[in-house]
Amino acid sequence: MAAPHIFLALITVFMWGFNFIVIKFGVMDMPPLFLTALRYLCAALPLVFFLPRPKVSWGHMVLYGMVMGCAQFGLLYSAIKLGLPAGLASLVMQSQAFFTMVLAVSFLGETPLRSHIAGAAVAFAGLGVIGLERMTMSAMVPLLMCIGAAFSWAMGNIVNRKVGRVNAVSFIAWTSLVPVIPLMVLSLAIEGPQAIADGIASATLMTFLVVIYMAYGATVVGAGIWSYLLSRYPAGTVAPFSLLVPIVGFIGAYFAFNEQITQFEVIGSGLVVAGLALNVFGRRLSFSRQS
Repeated sequence: MAAPHIFLALITVFMWGFNFIVIKFGVMDMPPLFLTALRYLCAALPLVFFLPRPKVSWGHMVLYGMVMGCAQFGLLYSAIKLGLPAGLASLVMQSQAFFTMVLAVSFLGETPLRSHIAGAAVAFAGLGVIGLERMTMSAMVPLLMCIGAAFSWAMGNIVNRKVGRVNAVSFIAWTSLVPVIPLMVLSLAIEGPQAIADGIASATLMTFLVVIYMAYGATVVGAGIWSYLLSRYPAGTVAPFSLLVPIVGFIGAYFAFNEQITQFEVIGSGLVVAGLALNVFGRRLSFSRQS
């Protein structure tokens, strides 16, 4: 991988890891569902006026926008609002790799390697360890919501695979239109008009910067770079960089919010990272043994 492209990959890792810190700042002042709607509204506008609609069926675009916008980030933002630590959320979200593997078997007919299955078992054991000290309803609910967000991300990955190669920025901009109205409706129904009014009234320059970062930094630029790299290198070359996202998330959360990690979270996080590493590097290890 060329040095400039490694630099681009590291920029994306930092932007995605730091995004969890930005989300936590955002939900301090704004209702999470309403904040998610603002993110996607800004990601869509004004780009859709300058970029042609990708040659993708409306069905795929609507499905992608709903699972990625409404389900993934609606659940993630709400989980962090309910108290899930930002650093831990950045780690739990990486379980999407294993949900993607399971869904790919069901919908794409792919056959996972033994190392992929072993990696999934190790990683989900790690999530189980993390959940051991979150057996109360108030702690377990946001953790389960984050796992649900990771599953939604995996569903989006499958839709993306079905779509094939398209202009990444155009696809992201146009599909960002989809979740805006559903999220607004859900926000009015669940969070209520008063919470939305209070959030708007308390909005500051920081709130504005949070929305801009999430819309253009994490969504348009981050996903655009990642798609650019995947179009030029094998997925096995690019994917390992995602292992660095939780590291950025944990370090950023420690300095921004003084989030401490418990012994159970250390053990569980280690298992999740080990499972991710086994999933990413398992094919190479098996080839090494054969040679």
